[in-house]
Amino acid sequence: MRALVVEDDPGIASGLSASLRQAGYAVDVCATLQAAWTALSVEPFDVMLLDLGLPDGDGLDLLARLRSQTERPAGREHLPQTNMPVLIMTARDGVSDRISGLDGGADDYIVKPFDANELLARLRAMLRRASGRSKPVIEHGDLVLDPAAHTVQRAGVPVALGAKEFALLLTLLQARPQVLSKSRLESALYGFDEALDSNAIEVHVHHLRRKLGESLIKTVRGVGYFVPREADTPTPTSATAP
Repeated sequence: MRALVVEDDPGIASGLSASLRQAGYAVDVCATLQAAWTALSVEPFDVMLLDLGLPDGDGLDLLARLRSQTERPAGREHLPQTNMPVLIMTARDGVSDRISGLDGGADDYIVKPFDANELLARLRAMLRRASGRSKPVIEHGDLVLDPAAHTVQRAGVPVALGAKEFALLLTLLQARPQVLSKSRLESALYGFDEALDSNAIEVHVHHLRRKLGESLIKTVRGVGYFVPREADTPTPTSATAP
């Protein structure tokens, strides 16, 4: 999952980025409204964490622009994503401030200083609602993925996944049965400043198939990858254990 952090305090931005990356997010940080709008216009994000007091204006203005956006850049008609979940994080703790933020289009509101674990729990709840899930875990046949605990089980057996493997599996499961292009998957897994090998997605898919079975992730040649809506009948594999 890819998160955009809009925060001008370097210390807060750094600490928040570290917590998000440890939780498996790809993270990009912007310190101004203009930089954030540029990022939203060129890359898809799964969630935005938005400060309100920014050097070039109020974060609510960016939120209003996002929610009301109708004209899109040529060739990127799907950007920015107007329905992307947004969490406001601010020192403004008045009831009227919270009401303005939520009525302005935010999905949640947290007051600084906040506990990082609470923030991550709020993000998981927002993303769960956005994907139409009610359960905290994602089930697909005998596969169970727990976003909070960062665990995967296949037929009750724990499966050890690397951070990017876990993120790729989560992205594909949440999008099922939609086919996601290689570029879309790269955008979900890697931030602007992360090194990316040209065959990184293919390598991660190969590892997931080896650990979880060849039939889990399907390939549409020349288009991308997807997980079917319904799971195939599981077949035993020696790679299910860590």
